[in-house]
Amino acid sequence: MMRTKIEGDKLIACLEGRIDSTNAPALWEAMERAMNENPGRKLEIDAGALSYISSAGLRVFQHLLKRQRDLTVRDVSPEVYEILEITGFSQMLNVKKKLREVSVEGCVVVGRGAIGTVYRLDEDTIVKVYEIPDSLPMIENEQKRAKQAFLKGIPTAISYDIVKVGEKYGSVFEMLRASTYNDLIVDHPERLDEIVRGFARFIRQFHTVEMERGELPEAKAVYLGYLDALKEILPEALNARLRALFEAMPENLHAIHGDIHMKNIMFSGDEPLLIDMDTLSMGDPVFDLTSLYIAYVQFSRMDPGNSEEFFGIPEETAAAIWEKTLRYYFDGLDEPALKALEERIVAVAQVRFLFLIAVLNIGKPELKQVRIARALEALEALVPKIDSLTVGAP
Repeated sequence: MMRTKIEGDKLIACLEGRIDSTNAPALWEAMERAMNENPGRKLEIDAGALSYISSAGLRVFQHLLKRQRDLTVRDVSPEVYEILEITGFSQMLNVKKKLREVSVEGCVVVGRGAIGTVYRLDEDTIVKVYEIPDSLPMIENEQKRAKQAFLKGIPTAISYDIVKVGEKYGSVFEMLRASTYNDLIVDHPERLDEIVRGFARFIRQFHTVEMERGELPEAKAVYLGYLDALKEILPEALNARLRALFEAMPENLHAIHGDIHMKNIMFSGDEPLLIDMDTLSMGDPVFDLTSLYIAYVQFSRMDPGNSEEFFGIPEETAAAIWEKTLRYYFDGLDEPALKALEERIVAVAQVRFLFLIAVLNIGKPELKQVRIARALEALEALVPKIDSLTVGAP
């Protein structure tokens, strides 16, 4: 009928079989005892093995709601969900339906990223399998952000299903050719200039989309959060100066992807579509150009094999992508003006890079300390020369 387990700070009650008038009282007693033995732990119901629940069982949920106002019931089968829906309990509880299970055994790998691997399930369907633990909230947030973007006319791929792949989670997409701008560079290096020009044009157009105030997180606020997390690493005066520069940035409601590199733009036919929308926000284009600089330049420093490993291209090609993207994005600017904007971008990039390396521990552990030192050196050199962090509308 019920077994319990601990997941982090949660008490998981796993329900099995049928719950009706014959066993509902005993279930409530067992639930109450488990909660009393685990004070401070939030209760969550795993209904993956639950086949039926009667009104007597639903009254157990009512009792639980009196002790815990927000109650999640996960892995709910279609049959049990129908009961919860008819009785109105789907409105009272945080109900998560049971996920479809798929296998990627024998499937072709069409792409790998920092947090996941993309497999071709069939001719019209791909699945991105997330490698990081407890990725379900991230996937659900990505679905939400992608829908927001789509409604604003932003070309994006929306996952139509969330699935289980073994013990991992995945997002399923359809109607994608599953090639990217990065694939074009790998397959046609002789067309580098043409491809980068199209890439820069695409992100310029994306940055013209204006959102509603409060519709998305503000990128500026995200970076101020980075500074909070870096208090032990950034010298106090440097942190204070950076904070003042970020706070001085004017409100900007234009869309920002948050991790916009060539592997995050896939094609449906000939139409480019943004993917990995979980970091979608609003702000100055500097916040996207920053992620480009980190991807194509910063990670390769002290680790020349990084661009080959992640993008499948040599370091020189990665550097050329950055240089050409910057030039085509700000088409028509003279060299001094372009150099000034690049210094702002590089300064902002150091803040994000330090957060990735020092707080999230992304990257090779043996390079962590030297990367932190180099990023701090760059900030010490750049910040005194900068009076603004904005690069303005494209």
